Amino acid sequence: MSFGKMFFALLLTYTPLVGAAEPVKLDPANTAWMITASVLVLFMTLPGLALFYAGLVRAKNVLSVLMQCFAITCMVTLAWVVAGYSLAFGDGGTLNDWYGGWDKSFLAGIGVATLKGSIPESVFAMFQMTFAIITPALVIGAYAERVRFMGMLVFSLLWLLLVYCPVAHWVWGDGWLQKMGLMDFAGGTVVHLNAGMAALVCALVLGRRRGFPESAMPPHNMTMTVTGACMLWVGWFGFNAGSALAADGSAGMAMLVTHIGAATGALTWLFCETLRYGKPSMLGIVTGMVAGLGTITPASGFVGPMGAIAIGGIGGVACFFATSWMKRSLKIDDSLDVTPVHGVGGILGTLLTGVFAATSLGGVGYPANVSMGSQVVTQLTGIAAVGAWSGLVTWGLLKLTDAMTGMRVSPDQETEGLDTVEHNEKGYNL
Repeated sequence: MSFGKMFFALLLTYTPLVGAAEPVKLDPANTAWMITASVLVLFMTLPGLALFYAGLVRAKNVLSVLMQCFAITCMVTLAWVVAGYSLAFGDGGTLNDWYGGWDKSFLAGIGVATLKGSIPESVFAMFQMTFAIITPALVIGAYAERVRFMGMLVFSLLWLLLVYCPVAHWVWGDGWLQKMGLMDFAGGTVVHLNAGMAALVCALVLGRRRGFPESAMPPHNMTMTVTGACMLWVGWFGFNAGSALAADGSAGMAMLVTHIGAATGALTWLFCETLRYGKPSMLGIVTGMVAGLGTITPASGFVGPMGAIAIGGIGGVACFFATSWMKRSLKIDDSLDVTPVHGVGGILGTLLTGVFAATSLGGVGYPANVSMGSQVVTQLTGIAAVGAWSGLVTWGLLKLTDAMTGMRVSPDQETEGLDTVEHNEKGYNL
């Protein structure tokens, strides 16, 4: 063989290496953003949600709500390390469509150099932990002012492991809904519908507070509630924009549409309230903000600004009427309106994502060979599956927890207030 032929043959042997993908490297910008986003989402629970809820209850129960949010944060943190992260984002082998398995229990295999995409897996696990913290904390609003502290803690732990983690795996952990093509950017099903359905079941199983609906139960401190609401709004940028898992255009658009959705939901609620009652209220505008945020959450990485206005507006109107209908017509005592705000908002947002993700409406478009109609069917499938799982398992866990520790305080204890009965403290002098 001539030298020329040998040289040509050597070139051919190296051809497969040309254009080969380089190994994924840590991206400092993405990592810095995701650390910031994790802080923002934790800020939503402590102190944001804690203050928002604490201001809405009566003065004799303010510390109990703060205590519940704080304790859930601590408990979920440890449960997430031991098993939660693995169940949500591990590899379940032959059952991986349904749960994540146990391979990442105690965060096994996660070290300083372990990556999840272009960010450290430790940062990814922390970011997802903050989602796992706020979701059971949202459910607190359904049974506020009448639940036993230990019953709440046991129920929340079981709910995290048996409801939240499986659903997170289905939607975000390479589970069956993700493979089906469900579009849920930041938690319309995993967080809001999940918590909203659980809240409805909790309200029905535990029953109404004494005096509801005959006696007025106004918020004891609206200043505290508004402060918490403002923290939720700011923290939600980490919630939605952080779900891009990168400092890129998707995160930027998610942040923009999140803000638009919040503002539109707040103003829509304000106008509905003014038309119905003659005057707008501070409680109404902040509740509308939360409704707008909850509704835009699943769509935040898939729609454009005009889609955000439509989704936020529809969410504000629908959640306003759902809240009134539940309390006044159905007389369901979901104390702090978790179901009509988060549940209804999550359902609407997830469904409308299938519509406003269309490129003709300013969205990012659908996967190849997927039409709007088929995507909407996929969205409805996700809504039905998550709603059914959350509702049925929540009911079973409430019955189990009630048998183990008891879930509701006695009528006399409820009258006295949970701050004194459950914690031997008082948040305010009555």
